[in-house]
Amino acid sequence: MTADALGAWVAPDFEVVAELHDLMPTGVTVTDDGRVFVSVPRWGDEVPYTVAEIVDGKPVPYPSREFNDEHLISVQSVVVDPRGHLWLLDTGSLAFAPWVDNGPKLVEIDPATGGLVRIVRPSAAALTPTTYLNDVRFDLSRGEAGYAYITDSQPEGALIVVDLATGESWSRLRGYASTRAVDGFRAVVQGVVRDNYVVGADGIAIDATGERLWFCPLSSRRLYSVPTAALLDRSLRDDEVARQVTDHGDKGASDGLESDTEGALYATAYEHSAVLKRAADGTWSTLLHAPGALWPDTLALAADGHLYVSVNQLPRSPLFNGGVDDRIPPYQIVRVPVGARPVRLVR
Repeated sequence: MTADALGAWVAPDFEVVAELHDLMPTGVTVTDDGRVFVSVPRWGDEVPYTVAEIVDGKPVPYPSREFNDEHLISVQSVVVDPRGHLWLLDTGSLAFAPWVDNGPKLVEIDPATGGLVRIVRPSAAALTPTTYLNDVRFDLSRGEAGYAYITDSQPEGALIVVDLATGESWSRLRGYASTRAVDGFRAVVQGVVRDNYVVGADGIAIDATGERLWFCPLSSRRLYSVPTAALLDRSLRDDEVARQVTDHGDKGASDGLESDTEGALYATAYEHSAVLKRAADGTWSTLLHAPGALWPDTLALAADGHLYVSVNQLPRSPLFNGGVDDRIPPYQIVRVPVGARPVRLVR
């Protein structure tokens, strides 16, 4: 066996699903029949629509341009739930400013018709004025109609639980070490020192049993998990929930997380232009490592056995680069084969 040359990219092979020249995507998700959807938050660019479907490699407003104009403000994440419905996680915020009235919400769409199913707005008590809804995972196997788990990535950070039967929601672990940005956090992204990332809980994934939720702040290199039973038990105080959090150690700095049915966890490694896999036995390996993978953002495991990744050059965008735009389009949606199945928790 011959060692790779010094400085080699150890996993540079990936397939490009789409190239976006005018839209910088964050979220990506894939239906079980292979339809790909992306979200494009409004962070200062001219964003004509904030949710799109990729059709023949190109973004098309979804479910329509009119729907985007009438119902959506700035969608950070798109996620297909275990029954195949598409959920849009709307921050209700423009360029990370405090959210507008009735702005933060979950929007459920039936992809079979493109029709609106419902809008779920988190309870006011679950939010603060600077809440930034970032990513979401679903468990439809518990409770009357299931639960959604959302990361709030403002610097203090939190996990938000939504009862999908009633719409009632509550926050957990707000400002605890596992959800907040690490003080003085400094990232080095492709050799450039970045000390302006102050982002709390971001990546989120649920295990195949629905019994454990994985999460991590963006401005941190730690991986955490907590029993979902602790998040759902309203009788517990936050400090009691915090005592049930497990620190799984250093995983590098990550944005998105994803899980599979075999107990593996996938994590972006944005400082290294990489995507990593943590096997069920806790061992780590590299799935993607390429010079063009500047800021792998969101991960979505699809039924076709591929892990989809949005790559968006976020550190070069004005909002994260001192007002200077150093991005070089196109932005990409890529995928790598992993031979795994997505978690689908449903009765």
